[in-house]
Amino acid sequence: MHYRVILRILGILLMVFSITMLPPIGVSLFYNDGHDYAFVGAFAITLLTGFLIWLPVYRVKQDLRTRDGFLITVLFWVVLGLFGAVPLILSASPHLTIVDAVFESLSGLTTTGATVMTGIDLLPKSILYYRQQLQWLGGMGIIVLAVAILPMLGIGGMQLYRAETPGPVKDSKLTPRITETAKALWYIYLALTIACALGYWLAGMTLFDAIGHSFSTVAIGGFSTHDGSIGYFDSTLIEAICTFFMIISAVNFSLHFYGWRQKTLLHYFHDPEFRFYLSILGVVFLITFVALIGTHTYAPLDSLRKSSFMVVSIATTTGFATADFAHWPVMLPFMLFVAAFAGGCAGSTGGGMKVIRILLILKQGYREIKRLVHPNAVIPVKLGNKPISDRVLEAVWGFFSVYLLVFILMMIALLGTGLDQVTAWSAVGATLNNLGPGLGDVAVHYGDLNETAKWILCFAMLLGRLEVFTLLVLFTPAFWRR
Repeated sequence: MHYRVILRILGILLMVFSITMLPPIGVSLFYNDGHDYAFVGAFAITLLTGFLIWLPVYRVKQDLRTRDGFLITVLFWVVLGLFGAVPLILSASPHLTIVDAVFESLSGLTTTGATVMTGIDLLPKSILYYRQQLQWLGGMGIIVLAVAILPMLGIGGMQLYRAETPGPVKDSKLTPRITETAKALWYIYLALTIACALGYWLAGMTLFDAIGHSFSTVAIGGFSTHDGSIGYFDSTLIEAICTFFMIISAVNFSLHFYGWRQKTLLHYFHDPEFRFYLSILGVVFLITFVALIGTHTYAPLDSLRKSSFMVVSIATTTGFATADFAHWPVMLPFMLFVAAFAGGCAGSTGGGMKVIRILLILKQGYREIKRLVHPNAVIPVKLGNKPISDRVLEAVWGFFSVYLLVFILMMIALLGTGLDQVTAWSAVGATLNNLGPGLGDVAVHYGDLNETAKWILCFAMLLGRLEVFTLLVLFTPAFWRR
């Protein structure tokens, strides 16, 4: 393990992250909300800490290996989550405890969208902007992580994209090719954000709301500058724009990259994961729409509007709201919540287990059924026309089993803190899938949970965002052996 070079990277990371405190200072001064001191203090603390970590090791230069990659990836989210909480701790409004500030910060950076805050409309503009910015920065980090780094680390079947993505390296060390990949993805991410912000602005949002909501839409985050979320605007056009950008932001950014390079859209429909992703959204929408009409919950047009928006928002793990889906009739709350377990496509800002894994699990299940009829047949699992190696399938099944095991253990832990079953089940699901809103006592916010439960859910958010294995591998003795 190259600890000195890891510390050097960590120091640089913190110094760069300190720069992100400057835009909220500008927002605070522009709106004269009197909270610039919180961000000035956070800027100084973060910059100084980063400098003190970097200074003793600034001359160190070594190649990073896979094991270093795991540790840096985990430290990236943990350290930024902790330092991202500093402005929220220093600020007088909202007045947050340390656990609440860390929860809100991690929820933003992991694009979970779960909040402990109420009275969001009354918060200072700089704090509102900062929450949205956290999600946007986290979303960019997720894209680079999912498309450039995780395939190289071989996390739970993500190596499937080693050949298809624009830049993941083929050897065991991190190289400048990741920089090329990150740069290309950055341009796509930025272009989507600008287009989304313009769409919101032209549809009637203020410029502040348009920028803030574009940040959380493209990041598949779900934070809003209003307690009423997207429903606050009560605009069909705004909801349509939001739905469109949620759908494309939950698509593998490698497809966007290829489309941008080749100037074509046909390849989207040749991609098995994309087709399956649209199928999930379509089927869940039809069932929801029919159920809302059949139970006379809304008028037909309202049923169409609310079901289309909420299905996309929950299934892509964004978490925006125009209706209280937790109180919808029959099986709808449970069904929508389960759809979030599939989440977005691999290599997107979406959460969940990823559509590609669900597709491969279904394909392998179907293969086992065919083997019962033809026990001696050699039946490969194919994605499109490409056979998938057993190594990838084993990794996918390994991920699935560990994901469920972690889910059960964390739910038991939450039950042990005194939460009821519905709240515990949905809180773990909402944070592990980086969804945000849950059912029961966490349908609106997480502020009423006890501190122990909040720390457990912070860990769940990190597990979900780091594809479980990336974080759990650090707890194995083999990882630390020379």
